[in-house]
Amino acid sequence: MTGKWLTRAPLPESAALLFCLPYSGCGASMYRSWPRFAGGIELCPVQLPGRENRMREPVPDTYEEIAEAVAAALRPELDRPYGLFGHCGSALLAYQTAVELQRTGAPRPAHVFVSSQVAPDEGPYGRFLRMDREALRTEVAELMRRTGNPPVPDLVELCLDVLTTDVAVNRRYRPETRTVLDTALTAIAWTDDAEVEPWRTEGWERYGTPTHRALLDGGHHSFLDAPAPLLDLFATGLVTGLVTGSEMENVG
Repeated sequence: MTGKWLTRAPLPESAALLFCLPYSGCGASMYRSWPRFAGGIELCPVQLPGRENRMREPVPDTYEEIAEAVAAALRPELDRPYGLFGHCGSALLAYQTAVELQRTGAPRPAHVFVSSQVAPDEGPYGRFLRMDREALRTEVAELMRRTGNPPVPDLVELCLDVLTTDVAVNRRYRPETRTVLDTALTAIAWTDDAEVEPWRTEGWERYGTPTHRALLDGGHHSFLDAPAPLLDLFATGLVTGLVTGSEMENVG
């Protein structure tokens, strides 16, 4: 079942896995610039329905529904230490997937990494949520340039449909209760992030056991380049469960 959910099967010899969920409007190919390994941790891009090779599949209406499907799909791979990573909108999906795994009694992640996002009870938040389709089209074209893809009109429209759907799912995410994860959680902020200023990640301190905050050098899309401090954060967090402590510290 993991065949359509993962771009490649994890290697049996990998000691730990990090499942990486795609940014809003994107598919798993957004991680093509990332290495396969970081400090012995295998990085595993997750492909969600409704994009790229799964374009014809319907997208569930809520993060809760998507998380339920992701958790079920990944469960056969949870035979070793693993973590979840999400940036911006997919940070909420990473958290919600951890909630679902915890609810169903599945093996818990060793660490959940949420980047450039406010805590669930402080959202929905972000300028994309206030944009109309034309404004989102401009954002899609810019993101494509940022990831090295020429903004071909037909492809822009396909990606715009994905982004519009993702934004609608984000708007609807208003959890009625706060679930504290029985696992370590690190909220990652970026020094020059104009979309989600570093202080806005403070609310995540109420969501993990324990929680940490990390400040990395860069802007909102710097994670796409797989900066070394981010990869080090993954490796350290998955190996030890510890990052920088409960106070935000610049680790970039």
